[in-house]
Amino acid sequence: MNLIVAVDKNWGIGKDGDQLVYLKEDLRRFKALTTGHPVILGRKTLATFPGGRPLKNRRNLILSRTMGEAPQGAEVFSTAETLLAAAPEDSFVIGGASVYEQLLPWCSTAYVTRIQAEFPADRFFPDLDASPEWERGEESAPLEQDGIVFRYVTYRRKR
Repeated sequence: MNLIVAVDKNWGIGKDGDQLVYLKEDLRRFKALTTGHPVILGRKTLATFPGGRPLKNRRNLILSRTMGEAPQGAEVFSTAETLLAAAPEDSFVIGGASVYEQLLPWCSTAYVTRIQAEFPADRFFPDLDASPEWERGEESAPLEQDGIVFRYVTYRRKR
């Protein structure tokens, strides 16, 4: 499995139930990488999508102990084990923090947008640079939007 996440300098990913910042180029990259692949997300992340509706052109697998009926275009799983049994190898874990935490051990590639700024955050992603299980792979040149510098870094789980 893969994961995709945008983090600030402190590996912050969210505040008050939303992303820290929206970067147009990063959203285009997210769409390009995940379209045609299953995406795995939590109930709170789904609520941040336009209209709270599942993403188009992707199989939406929602991990939630509290969500009852699945919205049209999505499947709900109450445990990571049942979700993992149904999730294809090419799935992308897309958040939020508790879903990343539960499924990180099953991911082999992490597509990380490293934002070179600090934001107030109340949700964080594990620091892959500090983890002995992960190594940096490809890294893009710096990009910029509205004074915010960021780059794409691909991490791979060590064998």
